[in-house]
Amino acid sequence: MTRKVRVTVTADATSLDAGRRAVQEGEYASLSEWVDAAMSRQARSDARIRALGAALAAYEAECGIITAADMAAQARADSAAAVVVRGQRRRAA
Repeated sequence: MTRKVRVTVTADATSLDAGRRAVQEGEYASLSEWVDAAMSRQARSDARIRALGAALAAYEAECGIITAADMAAQARADSAAAVVVRGQRRRAA
């Protein structure tokens, strides 16, 4: 089991209300559990963002900086290659 540490924080009232509501609705056993889950999600998200930044930096170091024109060209290619799974493909007017 992970060691728990008591801390004091200042939080936005709206966030605190959301946590209390989650506890009242039985989603979490306590506000501490809700805060711990939120901090864990944020830590995972931050790690993914750092990894994505590192991957992008490595790609650009090898292949050059990605430009707005590169992104626009890729968006057009992605759109053209997309498979419509619901509805019909829009036709150019």
